[in-house]
Amino acid sequence: MKDNVAEEHLYLAFSHQYRDSIFPLHTSISLFLLSYCDCKLFKVFLVPTGEDVGDQYVTKNLAGDLEVHLISRCQLPVVVQSCSLPAVVVKDDKFCRAGLSVVLRHIIQKTFEADPSKKDVLELLGFKKTCLKACAEVSQWTRLCEISIPLAVERFLTASPEHCQAIPPDILLFERKLGEPVRVHNDDKIRRQKLQQQKSSAKAAVPVLGEEAPEEVKPGEVHEHPPSSLELSVAFSKLLAQEAPDAINREAPHIRRTKTSDLPLLDHVFAEGLYFTVADLVLLPCIHQFLVSSKKQGKNLVNLPLISSWYRRVQEVPGVKKAAGKCNMELLQLPELMSAPEEQLQDSSSVPDELEEDNEDSHFIGGPRPTMNKLMENGIEAKFSPHPCPSWTLDWTSLPSAVSPGEGKMSRDRALRKQQQLNNLVAAVTKLAKPGDVIVDFCSGGGRVGIVLAYMMPSCQVVLIENKELSLIRAKDRSDELGLNNIWFIQANLDYFNGTFNIGVALHACGVATDMVIEHCLRARAAFVISPCCYGFIQNTVKFKYPRSHQFKEILSYKEHMILCRFADQTAVQLPPERRLIGKQCMGLVDLDRAWAAEEHNYSVQVISMEPESCSPKNNMFVGIPT
Repeated sequence: MKDNVAEEHLYLAFSHQYRDSIFPLHTSISLFLLSYCDCKLFKVFLVPTGEDVGDQYVTKNLAGDLEVHLISRCQLPVVVQSCSLPAVVVKDDKFCRAGLSVVLRHIIQKTFEADPSKKDVLELLGFKKTCLKACAEVSQWTRLCEISIPLAVERFLTASPEHCQAIPPDILLFERKLGEPVRVHNDDKIRRQKLQQQKSSAKAAVPVLGEEAPEEVKPGEVHEHPPSSLELSVAFSKLLAQEAPDAINREAPHIRRTKTSDLPLLDHVFAEGLYFTVADLVLLPCIHQFLVSSKKQGKNLVNLPLISSWYRRVQEVPGVKKAAGKCNMELLQLPELMSAPEEQLQDSSSVPDELEEDNEDSHFIGGPRPTMNKLMENGIEAKFSPHPCPSWTLDWTSLPSAVSPGEGKMSRDRALRKQQQLNNLVAAVTKLAKPGDVIVDFCSGGGRVGIVLAYMMPSCQVVLIENKELSLIRAKDRSDELGLNNIWFIQANLDYFNGTFNIGVALHACGVATDMVIEHCLRARAAFVISPCCYGFIQNTVKFKYPRSHQFKEILSYKEHMILCRFADQTAVQLPPERRLIGKQCMGLVDLDRAWAAEEHNYSVQVISMEPESCSPKNNMFVGIPT
């Protein structure tokens, strides 16, 4: 065990206690993970959302060996007050981690760093340590685990009896996902072992005359039978730190010759596939509460055979029952369930469209000219406002090296282009900012924009928000080197930031992230200076539908708008000039749609080309001001 680990404060929301869980469910999930990891590295604070909550009421029936403290919202560190809980901050520091997935991943990493013998805890992060790393705004799986299922269960528990008859659509979606085939790293080897096992079992079970032969599973078929002994053996051997069993010592020639497409598919053992991850620990408290409530209401769980099997299987994982005991979760002992006849099952098509992946074909045939002509016929063309200060530049030679983007492994040419990009954004922000303003650098990466702004504008408070931990740590190191006192760092998805601010900034916010930043600024009635990027990644999401503006919606379909987005990425310097020009026009049209959408919220928005345009193939910039 490593000593001298800096104390970190973990802040959890508390609304009420119901049966054996604390609500919101994000808090129960966080406490459950702490118990499972046997982690005592954090000083835990509950932040009541209501009034007159006494210490004894709150701490009753909490995790047995966990000390919990009460704190009011107004007593939180200022940086935490800008975030949705859960949140973690090093005592007296300005670096905050917020949001369920970010906080849970941090707990796991800190537990392993403090005690490297806990390799099973680190394995919760999955292959390449990416479990729940993708933000909920773009990953359907993270959204389902982190947001949709906890909220669906909370609504189910608080609904009146006449309104909670149906299984929540998000629970049905999880059931369906458990029935989908599993893809894991190196699964070809495991699938060949499964084929060998099936062949061996078939030989051992030659049907007697008059008996039906076992039904053959066709390749690619989604099925609902329990995982085979092979999948269970592979999954639990990893949990128990044993060698995965070889179904065969040497593959038979006909097994080796079998095409990958003809190999049997793998069944789910746990939520993400074969292996137990933090996703299972997120879902267990939620599904547990749903099952307990359903049982009390006398509901038949025949619609959820896969969830029931998963729930039983998770209880077999070493440490789960012990952690549940600490959290006073009385896990149910469910019977084996068989799938109901087709006509008795609740139709999973009741899963709303917004819970589905957007399966609309994104591969378009043809160029953008018909779409551009259609807009021109309606009087719409790409148009750019004149640059307000095209020759403005920072004196980079006089600035400390930690401010300049030339620091590190960046080439001289790229560093020059980055300086030119920063000149454009800093010039625009300088014209807008007043002393005392809060400036938020969204999607900040390593802090190229935010650190320059904090250094150049000491009378303003600058907040850097970034999902990638290592990038934000590098930014903080540079800030510490400069001795900046007017800067905060928040590792979080954008949705977990709810602070007030005056100006929002983003340099090359990728795809939908540009629209997310604009939405945050509109909600805060803040000015914004944004340079978009990665137009080809734009697509409909749960929160955003395209086109954005009323004018574009009347003329273009979603598919036509996507054609513009795809061709807006055709601006690389190695492309022919005519093609780059069309790409620039498509960029201008996509951004005009965004500008008009913002103007529908009483903003004045200009779309400007950065100077010089050679500073980046993605050289558009919005400047938006509330009117």
